[in-house]
Amino acid sequence: MADTVATAFFDANETRNAVAREAALMAALPGIIATAQQNAPAYRKRLAGIRPETITSRRALAELPLTRKSELLDLQRQDPPFGGFTTVGINGVARVFASPGPIYEIEARRPDFFRMARALHAAGFRAGDLVHNTFSYHLTPAGAMLESAALALGCPVIPAGTGQTEQQLTTIADLHPVAYVGTPSFLKILLDRAAETGGDMSSIKKAMVGAEAFPAVLREAFRAHGINALQCYGTADLGLIAYETMAPDGSVCDGMVIDEGVILEIVEPGSGVPVALGEVGEVVVTTLTPEYPLIRFATGDLSALLAEPSPCGRTNQRIKGWLGRADQSAKVRGMFVHPSQVGEIIRRHPAVSRARLVIERPAAADVMTLLVETTAPDEAEAIAVTAQSVTKLRAVVSCVDAGSLPSDGKIIDDRRPIG
Repeated sequence: MADTVATAFFDANETRNAVAREAALMAALPGIIATAQQNAPAYRKRLAGIRPETITSRRALAELPLTRKSELLDLQRQDPPFGGFTTVGINGVARVFASPGPIYEIEARRPDFFRMARALHAAGFRAGDLVHNTFSYHLTPAGAMLESAALALGCPVIPAGTGQTEQQLTTIADLHPVAYVGTPSFLKILLDRAAETGGDMSSIKKAMVGAEAFPAVLREAFRAHGINALQCYGTADLGLIAYETMAPDGSVCDGMVIDEGVILEIVEPGSGVPVALGEVGEVVVTTLTPEYPLIRFATGDLSALLAEPSPCGRTNQRIKGWLGRADQSAKVRGMFVHPSQVGEIIRRHPAVSRARLVIERPAAADVMTLLVETTAPDEAEAIAVTAQSVTKLRAVVSCVDAGSLPSDGKIIDDRRPIG
């Protein structure tokens, strides 16, 4: 890594020309595929008969099968604990996480394993900046992902985690962190509560937010408080996928720059066939991570490639950002909710015949409402308890008439505005 204090860029890779970048990625690809075939049982089966040395172009890569994030739960149950996708034993792992499902992910024994430091640097984080990290440290990986990135940059970290609003405000007032990391909705909660109680959050000048949508109205609200907030896009499995950047005039550039450590495709949902430049499709990512190589990993997220380079000076391609879901899974307050979890709630309550989870954002925070067709409406409170146990998120339960839910196959109805 270059001297990140003295340069606007994290390293020289960010400004290399497109031909050099593509050549480097394609040169690394056969080795990753070979490693996966040799050491990851799942890829030994999925890539049987593939000659790694022939996969040296995007066209060749597009011929390989997809691995879907939505499949991981079942695959891990069939071949515990990691579905056969890791290439190292447990002695080569630093942390094991349990995302909702549960789906288990690893962090190998390398600094900034998830490559998030690049995104923090783009948001202005520099060595010595005290970072208030409010992502969860409990089982799920976000807290550790961003902490390891901050430490790689030389930034000390307050491991705040989630909740305990009053204690967090006291900590911020006492320690004067320069930067915030977490969901945008929780930053808004902290700012609102500080305004109500006279708390002092004036030390925070920069933020990296993620794990949920970041509406323009919230970005402007943070700017009004003197906080420049950028967002990044990543997953627990892949690490960083793309990140926002700033133009020389300090404005936030459109879209998100793709991380240097991944190969990203935009494909037709379901088919895996790459779409034309600018068309909306599913985000498919291949990582160059030897301990956890994910090849053509279909995220279930929708986006599109932007044609022009970013005015920030980084030369990698950009995506428009998160444009919705290709499947029915949804991310709410930093946690994925899956149709299978709604099915589990139904299974635990025999009186419930059908259910639909509606996700809305009436103000600055996401709200989940579970609509249930049930013969026992007095169980609504118990169903809500089950919903929180299964999804790790609060949901309002609303009992509706039998037959009133549409027969359209939809289990999760995400009604939040995009952008």
